[in-house]
Amino acid sequence: MKDILLVDGYNIIGAWPELRVLKKKDLNLARDHLIEKMAEYQAYTGIKVMLVFDAHMVPGVGKKYKNHRIQVIYTRENETADERIEKLVRELKNVVTRIYVATSDFTEQSVIFGSGALRKSARELLVELETAEKGIKKAVEHSRKPASSTKISLSKEMAEIFEKWRRGGS
Repeated sequence: MKDILLVDGYNIIGAWPELRVLKKKDLNLARDHLIEKMAEYQAYTGIKVMLVFDAHMVPGVGKKYKNHRIQVIYTRENETADERIEKLVRELKNVVTRIYVATSDFTEQSVIFGSGALRKSARELLVELETAEKGIKKAVEHSRKPASSTKISLSKEMAEIFEKWRRGGS
């Protein structure tokens, strides 16, 4: 089974406390931060992420591009993110693909659920992202630990005895 997560970008920015504060200062920075977070989420979970933004907030409408290996979609003029997400659910949904939609828009959740997609609230996605970030941090810390110089597990006492022998002591 292949999983795809469709994310209503501005809905998530408005729902997550950190991004909501950032949006007040700089919407572009909030959007870039969400893109980076979703790229980390995709890399950690293996779930394909497609981030959809309403065009009315962005010049150069109707664009699609890859950023950090996730697909970022800006809707066409007079097309909402909700409409594009509904269209993507219809296009992508099949027997081997499970579609999740991340939004806290209750009406949109009802519509996409009726289309066969699974809903995920902004809060649920934030919790999953925080879990992924902890997993990434743990993996990085684990990879930085020096590897043992021996393949055989030795007690500290035995390692000291072998070290003495190696140095010519008894």
